[in-house]
Amino acid sequence: MADWTTCDLADDLGDAARVALPGLRHFGGVTRFTGIVETISCRDDNSRVREIVRTPGEGRVLVVDGGGSMASALVGDMLGAAAIEHGWTGIVVHGCVRDSAVLATLDLGVMALATNPRRSAWDGAGTVGDVVELLGVPCRPGDVLYADADGVVLLDA
Repeated sequence: MADWTTCDLADDLGDAARVALPGLRHFGGVTRFTGIVETISCRDDNSRVREIVRTPGEGRVLVVDGGGSMASALVGDMLGAAAIEHGWTGIVVHGCVRDSAVLATLDLGVMALATNPRRSAWDGAGTVGDVVELLGVPCRPGDVLYADADGVVLLDA
């Protein structure tokens, strides 16, 4: 599906298109991206994010369920650069990012709720590969995520 918009996907696929509720903002240099989903569930600890962005991304999108926490950022410029280096297409954070001015220059889709200059803990918390909820819709590893200026749509694998 080379030529798509989230609006067209929502119209054409109806209930098969899981549309995330509004709230995510674009922070990366790419504002239209798609890829197969990998998930991380963590809150205020980006240890698993730091690990996974340094593995082969193969054009995938990392969905980070930070529980909507605003206490600290789970992704910043260094993790964004690592994600690009390892072939990730995008990162969607249900939480905060930091280094937004640098993220905006990166060839990476980055969406989050907000920014926070405080870095997260590095205590090793979090799990990879769980089904998470992304603003009202289930998000599973292997799903296909589409993001553009109008929002986020998830499709079954």
